[in-house]
Amino acid sequence: MMKHKETIVLLLSLVFIYAMLLYTFEEKVIFWYLYSFTLLVGIAVALIFGKFEDRLPTWQYLLYGTGYGTIAYGLVKLGHILLPYIDSSTTKDISKFLELYGPTNIWHYLMLIFIVVIGEEMFWRGYIQQQLKRFTSPFYAVLITALLFSLALAISGFMPGALAAIVTGLLWGTLYEWKKSLPLVIVSHLVFVLLLFLILPII
Repeated sequence: MMKHKETIVLLLSLVFIYAMLLYTFEEKVIFWYLYSFTLLVGIAVALIFGKFEDRLPTWQYLLYGTGYGTIAYGLVKLGHILLPYIDSSTTKDISKFLELYGPTNIWHYLMLIFIVVIGEEMFWRGYIQQQLKRFTSPFYAVLITALLFSLALAISGFMPGALAAIVTGLLWGTLYEWKKSLPLVIVSHLVFVLLLFLILPII
């Protein structure tokens, strides 16, 4: 009975997240508030129904997180350089997406750092990925979670972002299974977004 309840919660949480994202990407003016609300619900679900691991001391997850976050940024930067050779409209698509949905003020950056990054990792890696391990191996749980994570961006029609989400999702999912530290994955994701949007923006 307990396993059936966990499965129902898992499916309902995914339905809620995707339904909210469909609506959120249509409401461009209040996108950041709706997206933050959606992830706050995701955090609540993860806290209530998930179990998180933290097997690294603080200095290690800060050090490794900085390194792997930089690697994630490097992979996305490389994709940004190479994709225009495959599809010349890629640069225009990225610029348009960032113009519509990218962070533009201090409140957006605060929500990005304290809600979005933490919420995405707690929900996708800390909750969804761990729940999927009840049905399959860690390898496939990481792969499926990365695809589900990518779908959250594909809903908007932003395919370069969806591709980047697969790559980073695989990296962070593997990192979590390897090091068993959610703070490590959160720090890595945080370093990635700070590089991407503030320190070395690709656009």
